[in-house]
Amino acid sequence: MKKLYIAEKPSVAQEFAKALKIRAARKDGYLEGEEAVVTWCVGHLVTMSYPEVYDASYKKWSLATLPFLPENFLYEVIPATKKQFKVVSTLLNRKDIDVIYVCTDSGREGEYIYRLVDQMAKVPDTKKKLRVWIDSQTEEEILRGIKEAKDLKEYDNLAASAYLRAKEDYLMGINFSRLLTLKYGNSISNYLNTKYSVVSVGRVMTCVLGMVVR
Repeated sequence: MKKLYIAEKPSVAQEFAKALKIRAARKDGYLEGEEAVVTWCVGHLVTMSYPEVYDASYKKWSLATLPFLPENFLYEVIPATKKQFKVVSTLLNRKDIDVIYVCTDSGREGEYIYRLVDQMAKVPDTKKKLRVWIDSQTEEEILRGIKEAKDLKEYDNLAASAYLRAKEDYLMGINFSRLLTLKYGNSISNYLNTKYSVVSVGRVMTCVLGMVVR
C-alpha cells in the first residue's frame, strides 16, 4: 500500500517529495515513488455552479427571479483544471492508496480547496485522511507536520466555516450584482455612453473599491 500526499501547488509538492526523500518518477500531474505518491491541486479545481445550472430560467437576469437562494448548493469541476482534477480524483480513489495526507495550505482556504476535491471525487471514508499543518516548507517543518498530522475530522469546523464563507460570497455576488445592474445599469451606460454596464458586487472587492474612491 502507498501513502498519498496532496499539496496545493506543484512547487510545494516538490518540496514534500524532497523532504521525504522520495525517488519519484515524474508523471502527468503527480510524482510516484515506491512507497508514496505526491500530487497537487493547482489552486482551485472545483467551484460553485452558476444559477443557470439550477434552472435555465436563471440565465436571464430578472428582478422576478431574485433573490436567488438555493436550498442545496451545486458544485462542478472548473473546465480549465479538469485534467488535473481527474488526476487527483483517480489517485484519491486508487485501491493501493490507503492513507491520504492533506497538505494544502494551512488555513481556511486551503482546507476548502481539499474538501471540495474530496467531495467531488467521492473519496470513501474507509481511507485514512490526515491533515498536515505547517508554517513553512522547510524540510524540518514538513517532516514535523507529517509526524504530527491529525485526523482530518478534527478540522471539520474549519471546513464548515470555509463552506459558509464561500456561500456568503456567492449569494452576495450573484444577488446584489444582478439587482444593482438591473436597477442602475442603464443609467450608468447612458452616463458613460456605453452599450451596457454590469455592476459587480463582491464581499472584498466592493469594500476595496470604496476605499479607493474615498
